[in-house]
Amino acid sequence: MSIQWFPGHMHLTRKAIAERVKTIDVVIEMLDARLPGSSANPLLGELTARRPSLKVLNKQDLADPQRTRLWLDHYNAQPHTRAIALDASHSAPARALVDACRQLAPQRGGMVKPLRVLICGIPNVGKSTLINTLLGRRAARTGDEAGITRTEQRVVLADDCYLFDTPGMLWPRIIVEQSGLNLAASGAVGRNAYDDQEVALALLDTLRRAYPERLHERYRLDLRVDEVPGTAAEDLLEAIGRRRGALAAGGRVNLQKAAELVIGDFRSGLTGPITLETPQEFAVWLAEGRRADAERAERMAVRSTQPARARTRSR
Repeated sequence: MSIQWFPGHMHLTRKAIAERVKTIDVVIEMLDARLPGSSANPLLGELTARRPSLKVLNKQDLADPQRTRLWLDHYNAQPHTRAIALDASHSAPARALVDACRQLAPQRGGMVKPLRVLICGIPNVGKSTLINTLLGRRAARTGDEAGITRTEQRVVLADDCYLFDTPGMLWPRIIVEQSGLNLAASGAVGRNAYDDQEVALALLDTLRRAYPERLHERYRLDLRVDEVPGTAAEDLLEAIGRRRGALAAGGRVNLQKAAELVIGDFRSGLTGPITLETPQEFAVWLAEGRRADAERAERMAVRSTQPARARTRSR
């Protein structure tokens, strides 16, 4: 199943960013530290390609510290790019991004040439929480739901620093299947765009390989830790449902409820600090996705010429 979610207001956001970026000095892209590659919007990359970029790996408190370091090294190695990790609700680390923006645009500053910053990212990545933390007051709506911010907001961070906040935006077509599943697990995609059980199975498949001990500890499975990686995700979901009392009539496991439990535990951090992907893994997924997308485009091109050829033969 391919996960896609691009509501109408995201088309307007795309146009607004394309216009706003013309006057911007630095672009902050908020990423989810649990899925930095999957939460990096390729459309935003195209729209803001000519501006210095600050990658903010938010929700670092929910992510694997070792994998966060790999991602910071990955982004900091890119030209005109800096990367930092933070928890948007903590004021001291959040203020570090203002200094990072000034370093990326040292020619800007002062009342004559104020620093103009655009902050963007996928839905539910924590932009509004960060803005409220920076200002020390509730200036932007927040919530554990994709798509809360719907209009651009201008925020004065300092006398010579303006921040433009934009609604969270995905991209029209997600070509990396695993990215779609990871985004759904994180809450970046609207509920009507995915199946809970499919997302939970994909999440368990990742966790059983990368974090078997955390699965074992959280759900007290009737397995040894070394047996978890070899257990199918379907069997793990059923075992979790039974252990947590997610039962239907006749003692059967309610797989829907079990799936919701697994996804909810991941989002809240109850499963432990977890990162669903490494830079190397994401690079492989992206290459496969691009190859599959190119093959799809080629098939569509062939189909589009078939009617014309048929008419030619009929003559």
